[in-house]
Amino acid sequence: MSHSSIDTALPQAAQDLLELCGDRKFSTILADPPWQFQNRTGKVAPEHRRLSRYGTMNLAEIMSLPVEQVSADRAHLYLWVPNALLPEGIKVLEAWGFAYKSNLVWHKIRKDGGPDGRGVGFYFRNVTELVLFGVRGKDIRTLQPGRTQVNYLATRKREHSRKPDELYDIVESCSPGPFLELFARGPRKDWTVWGNQAEAYYPDWPTYSNHSQARHNTNAEAEQAEIFATTATTSAQ
Repeated sequence: MSHSSIDTALPQAAQDLLELCGDRKFSTILADPPWQFQNRTGKVAPEHRRLSRYGTMNLAEIMSLPVEQVSADRAHLYLWVPNALLPEGIKVLEAWGFAYKSNLVWHKIRKDGGPDGRGVGFYFRNVTELVLFGVRGKDIRTLQPGRTQVNYLATRKREHSRKPDELYDIVESCSPGPFLELFARGPRKDWTVWGNQAEAYYPDWPTYSNHSQARHNTNAEAEQAEIFATTATTSAQ
């Protein structure tokens, strides 16, 4: 898809994604959207106010991304979604042209192997996150390794919102390429990455600027240092 053929009436994020992908279609897509945490009145939940420093996208913005346009006719989608936003995750998956089939559960653990109880939640202290697995097209099961792959991984939690690197190995063994990562943290061999923290590409739209492992500006570095300092202070009390 040439730059001149992209509809300039589309949101900037959509234009950026289409420009990056061009005419390429991807058989496997991994996405970690910067979800917006709100309660049913539209207010940010008290336990999530500390996350307000991180830019987010609302549900309509995430759903409007032209993921279906850059997906192959037969494709897999791995979509990260917080427990509290499971219904929204299903809506996004369907808006992107996929049908829900299963999920993977990430259990966040401490160094000693116990559950990492630093998570947040309205009703329970969340120590898990979900990866929704969806398919597009017919006869698009996982590859042979997927038939023995359990839908559970337990790893230590890293910096804010960073997901376990172990998931890449699962995706690459269970699903066909070419691979596309949306809201990527940085470059990865044999993947096309899209996100304003991915070194391979920098959308200029102002959102989720601190949603990434890769830190490319001093403000983000300062904020990360503040998080570590706060954690250290809390642990010492």
